[in-house]
Amino acid sequence: MSDDHARRARERIVRMCANPEGGHLGGSMSLVEILVTLYHDVLRIDPRLPRDPDRDILLLSKGHGAIGLYAVLAGRGFFPEERLATYGAPDSVFTAHPNPAVPGVEMPTGSLGHGLPLGVGFALAARLDGSDRRCFVVLGDGELQEGSVWEAAMAAGAQKLDRLVAIVDRNGLQISGDTEETVALEPLADRWRSFGWTVREVDGHDTDQVRTALTDVPHTPGRPTVVLARTVKGKGLPYIEGQARSHYVRLTERGHRRAHAAVTRGRRA
Repeated sequence: MSDDHARRARERIVRMCANPEGGHLGGSMSLVEILVTLYHDVLRIDPRLPRDPDRDILLLSKGHGAIGLYAVLAGRGFFPEERLATYGAPDSVFTAHPNPAVPGVEMPTGSLGHGLPLGVGFALAARLDGSDRRCFVVLGDGELQEGSVWEAAMAAGAQKLDRLVAIVDRNGLQISGDTEETVALEPLADRWRSFGWTVREVDGHDTDQVRTALTDVPHTPGRPTVVLARTVKGKGLPYIEGQARSHYVRLTERGHRRAHAAVTRGRRA
């Protein structure tokens, strides 16, 4: 079932990228299984009550993955899928970066490095409220070059925020190229551990691995958790998988047919 949800989400993503404005294709395709697993198997949420005070919180810190988030929210029933057809229109709520006017979107993001600090705030607020609400933050790996991420990581460890979970979409690429050639992140797991985090490493396209890593939070009492999810930028489109040029794409009619064929039939288009 998770594979079917992921396939349908990718169909919606390539459809949105076929509008004249295009979209952030590569980084949206890489996080599909992460978001599908969160919204279908992990998060305590009710699409009929998107502002339920007891809900779990999901923050998409890598805001350029918004069309991936919209695609999964539609599949989870937060709004009719047909509304995604307005993406790219001047008056659409489905903007290039997450828009809280969309049911299920918690906070606007886009400028990188803000999601984890917000997550720390949500986790602290839940503690003060006596709530068992959890907060999950999805980050990009290029985003980890932002100093605010590490300030938040240090604060979360110091405050022992064990109901805070960060998920890093580790596709190894950013708009300028390879993350390790831009600002090297490795040894990434050790960096997080040094701030007092429990680290899990998974194949980010294996929903069973992702589900196992994200359930039973907190994994370690008194320690926040980070899941380093190895992914492929542009996943599902073999002709641009693992390439920085997939970062932002405007699909022509022919390009959309090719992409749709690839994600629906899994064939090399």
